Amino acid sequence: MTLEFTKLHGAGNDYIAIDGRGIDRDWGALSKAMSVLAFGVGSDGIVLVQDSDIAQIRMRVYNPDGSEAEMSGNGIRLFAKFVIDRKFALPGDNGLTVETGGGVRIVWPTMQGDKMVAAKVAMGEPTFIPNEIPVNVAEIGDLEIIKDFPISAGGRDMKITCLSVGNPHAVVITEDPVEDFPLTEVGPHVEHHPLFPNRVNFEIVNVITRSQIRARIFERGAGETMSSGTGSTAAASAARAHGLVNNTVDVIVDGGILKISWDETGEAYLEGPAVEVFTGVWPD
Repeated sequence: MTLEFTKLHGAGNDYIAIDGRGIDRDWGALSKAMSVLAFGVGSDGIVLVQDSDIAQIRMRVYNPDGSEAEMSGNGIRLFAKFVIDRKFALPGDNGLTVETGGGVRIVWPTMQGDKMVAAKVAMGEPTFIPNEIPVNVAEIGDLEIIKDFPISAGGRDMKITCLSVGNPHAVVITEDPVEDFPLTEVGPHVEHHPLFPNRVNFEIVNVITRSQIRARIFERGAGETMSSGTGSTAAASAARAHGLVNNTVDVIVDGGILKISWDETGEAYLEGPAVEVFTGVWPD
């Protein structure tokens, strides 16, 4: 069975979008095959369209290693562009509602003509509660939050702040340049640290000013990526929890800039571009 697909990127974080409605197959295995460079399409995973009983449309996200992620901030923007441009579902006055593994999210598109070019996404309120992230509470004692918690991983001693933005994150805020950090070597050790029963995404962060931070991101199941919506949200939220940034922050990642803001209730919002790269047919 051949499958039509579309490759998109948001600030360099690239996903393959597929309309999977009415199709039953091993999507994790397909993500592994398609995500590979040279032998596949090359991507940070796939975003899959499915029908939803609780929102206008449902998004499932699969990593390059075949595992399923709860949520992707860049992925949901690309998913929304795929869905809106093809009129599978159209936003109402209150945006497009999307069911994800991390809950229902709202996407407000920016349109040029009949095409979506960028979007703002309601990311939910970040949680720092250990069992909601989750972390292995046996490893942390009676701590109510994990803030500047010391761990050793990959031969490095670090202090991490942990939170969930629909998926789990561990953030290190450092004064040492993030460019000098051996992320590809240390990242797998943090991802698989016994503190995290579901593995974890890992961000290394420099605070530049109160309105700008620099982040490098190691995504669970994918490795280092040029950007990540949830990773940028987590990095900025951790900096905010430390009192280091204002309520609107530009996150500089390798693929560009993503904007994170918070409303008076504490809900986080992600803004960034959505670009279609090409379409094709996967010869299954």
